[in-house]
Amino acid sequence: MNATLARPGAPAAPPSRPGAFELLLANRLSALGLVVFVLLAGAALLAPLLPLPDPDATAPANRLQPLLSVGHLLGTDHLGRDLLARLLHGTRVSLAVGIGATLVAAVLGTLVGLVAGYAGRWTDTVLMRLVDMLMAFPYILLALAIVAVLGPGLLNALYAIAIVNIPFFARNIRGAVIGLSRQPFVDAARLSGKGPVSVLLTEILPGVLPVVVVAMSSTIGWMILETAGLSFLGLGAQPPAADLGSMLGQARAQLFVAPHVAFVPGLAIFALVMSINLLGDGVRDVLDPRLRSGTLVRPQAVTEVRRAGVPEPGGAGAARLDVSGLSVAFRSGGDLAPAVRGVSFAIAPGECLGLIGESGSGKSVTALSLAGLVASPPAVITGGAVRLGGQDVLASPSLMQALRGRRIGYVFQDPLTTLHPLMSVGRQVAEAVAVHGAGGSMRDRAVALMERTGIRDAAARFDAYPHELSGGQRQRVGIAMALAGEPDILVADEPTTALDVTVQARILDLLRELRRERGLALLLITHDFGVVAGMCDRVAVMRRGEIVETGETRQVLARPAHPYTRRLIEAVPRPGEGRAFLQRMRGLA
Repeated sequence: MNATLARPGAPAAPPSRPGAFELLLANRLSALGLVVFVLLAGAALLAPLLPLPDPDATAPANRLQPLLSVGHLLGTDHLGRDLLARLLHGTRVSLAVGIGATLVAAVLGTLVGLVAGYAGRWTDTVLMRLVDMLMAFPYILLALAIVAVLGPGLLNALYAIAIVNIPFFARNIRGAVIGLSRQPFVDAARLSGKGPVSVLLTEILPGVLPVVVVAMSSTIGWMILETAGLSFLGLGAQPPAADLGSMLGQARAQLFVAPHVAFVPGLAIFALVMSINLLGDGVRDVLDPRLRSGTLVRPQAVTEVRRAGVPEPGGAGAARLDVSGLSVAFRSGGDLAPAVRGVSFAIAPGECLGLIGESGSGKSVTALSLAGLVASPPAVITGGAVRLGGQDVLASPSLMQALRGRRIGYVFQDPLTTLHPLMSVGRQVAEAVAVHGAGGSMRDRAVALMERTGIRDAAARFDAYPHELSGGQRQRVGIAMALAGEPDILVADEPTTALDVTVQARILDLLRELRRERGLALLLITHDFGVVAGMCDRVAVMRRGEIVETGETRQVLARPAHPYTRRLIEAVPRPGEGRAFLQRMRGLA
């Protein structure tokens, strides 16, 4: 393994995050696009300084010279002009027009999108209907019409191409502005006394700039193609000046006699546009903050496993879940930052183990790792074993995927973010039933599961969407989905967070019933000591990715052995303490 793993006792070093250029080069296709674009653009910019013939000098005696001719590396055209010189000078023109048209369209389109998205109402309606009118015409026909009115020429072609691409920028920016203008930080800026122009320039524009840059990077190539199309029809560059499109148009007559005259500018257009598009993909990735922090956007199906060895089982023989020496780290540049170190515990059938600790202690990472649900990259399981009924689920990705839902179920912390917002809750439960191969009618099975988890009128709520249900009902839907595969182990990651006290009690009663009726082994992650005392048979305390204390719940809560456990318990306020609680907290700080 190339990445280095920090020692548990060593001080945390600042994370080494890859730079923008490093991220760009990490994408091989984008790196290839960058190399090709730099070579083409560099050669075009240096064309006046290179020892090349005059691109407009004709020599009829040397017309249609083939490739690799003496004094003409790429041959000559029908007037004897050097193709290499015309190609480099034509590339300069095509790049200038393409980039210029992109800038004009980006500035005007962004302005329209900002005003329409922020102002709304009739301003938005008028501006967007004008944009719709532009989009109603086929863009190439509209560009031809504009050039026909203005007259042939490169500058007029630039205006035409810019105008027909304004709607692309306006639509994208308007959508981004509408989303940002309703954010709390924009409301706070308004309340601070900022005017509309100031809010647009200082609060909203910085948020949409990445959208503008990405749109520009993906549009420059298209602009070059459109300009080449107009020049190919004789409406762009006028003789003796030339761009890549006009070179291609002039070579039509010699296509069968000297095909290289058309092949050279055609290949240059292809290479230029493809390099810009590939480079644009890399620019988009560089602007993604997840990539800049070292997190990729295409995670694997299961968490990456790189273990030096497999430890022996540490739990009792009757344990349904046995975790031995589990260690998880996250990639940060070329390093591995450990998040979980040597965690071991076992859960017997019908037993509830509480995993407690402060936020950031590694509880959720530990629980997600049991089923390989931590996103890779950046996560890597660097050691340990997770055994379900004696099977090491970390042995192969296919085994881990096969056991998800069937042997181990997961109840996530926030069902509003984990349930699909565009699918009804009943359909989502039915989908879970279908995936795990349960027999009978999927709808009937889904309704039965929803009723089992305490959802009233489950059949009537089958077609409801997550936003139409309360927090407790959504949590019950999540439990129903977790039970669809009839698992042996249920992992509940803070299932009562953000729920009111009465709903919390109902969810916990449901979990107790499932343990009693089905013999479920339950791993309960929580920071609520009241829930721990009422639900858990045993408790494990986590701190900085390690289990520092474990034992029977009553014993740990009554006589904690580790100072960290005592501090956690002392941090729980008691009725009637008042200022004594604050003084105790100062002593713990």
